[in-house]
Amino acid sequence: MSAGSVAVVVTEEIGVPSWDLYELSIPCTVFGKPQPDLAEPWYDLRLCGTGTAGQDAAHPFAFQVRTPYGLDDLVGADTVIVPSVPDACVEEGAPMPQGLTDALRRAHAAGARVVSLCNGAFALAEAGLLDGRRATAHWQHTGQLAARYPKVEVDDSVLYVDEGDVLTSAGLTAGLDLCLHLVRRDLGAHVANQLARRMVVPAHRPGGQAQFIDLSVPEADDASLSPVLEWARQRLDRPLTVDDLARRAAMSPRTLYRRLQAATGTTPLRWLLNQRLARAQSLLEATDLPVEKVGELSGLGTANNLRHHFLKHVGVSPSDYRRAFSRAGQEVPRGA
Repeated sequence: MSAGSVAVVVTEEIGVPSWDLYELSIPCTVFGKPQPDLAEPWYDLRLCGTGTAGQDAAHPFAFQVRTPYGLDDLVGADTVIVPSVPDACVEEGAPMPQGLTDALRRAHAAGARVVSLCNGAFALAEAGLLDGRRATAHWQHTGQLAARYPKVEVDDSVLYVDEGDVLTSAGLTAGLDLCLHLVRRDLGAHVANQLARRMVVPAHRPGGQAQFIDLSVPEADDASLSPVLEWARQRLDRPLTVDDLARRAAMSPRTLYRRLQAATGTTPLRWLLNQRLARAQSLLEATDLPVEKVGELSGLGTANNLRHHFLKHVGVSPSDYRRAFSRAGQEVPRGA
């Protein structure tokens, strides 16, 4: 097992916005600080910029990164990491920084494993490195990634995806999960576990990013549905059927189905399930009620049924979710 060289792409043309520093700092922290008691030699880290030296930052919240390495230095690295790409590339479909996609292709063809954190997946997809592969990104961007690059099998439920020579992670802290996974692959579980302890983070987190997604469906565009949906939210602890909602809305079940799907993008039964899951999440976060009581108040039934739905739709057990997000002591309104 060996560490090897890691080339981290700094993709901002003129300065790195402060909000992108987190993803940039993750590989710098994991691979850049020598750990001689864990492995010697440690990784050889280099920052490779896409901008032009001497340019001023693009806005007052940007930082400039001065590095002697450019995109040509990606070729020859054992691992190439793209922590992020400019927001305009994701939100507006702007071109990737000049030369980046070609450099990624050349580095991959030369034998590098190529890694993205958060929205860095858009650079890998633009380079064609994700075609026919499973990949992920921050859950807020996975829909855009799937729509823009239909050849990519986008999975928005996981923290990271390891396809061997191409790896992708979800947003923010999921990048740390992936970097520790790389250390585990390169240097073994003991080294990765010890490094995680020094960083005061779990060596491996349970579940995926599904646990972080807001399961409550957005408000319906059809204003006439709002009263019946609010009525249902106030009664999640009771048995509710599509017929019940239809009667309350004074329409047929078929009409309710059609109008709710058009307004929210989901079916009445799925809407009810999402509301029950969101209610259970709120109770787990803000109270210390037993799991059995959470299942009862959310309408998900027994503790076993609650556990089944959490594992299937949230990706973790109710107990693991509570440990991760608990803010017990705050009172949750009945209709939350």
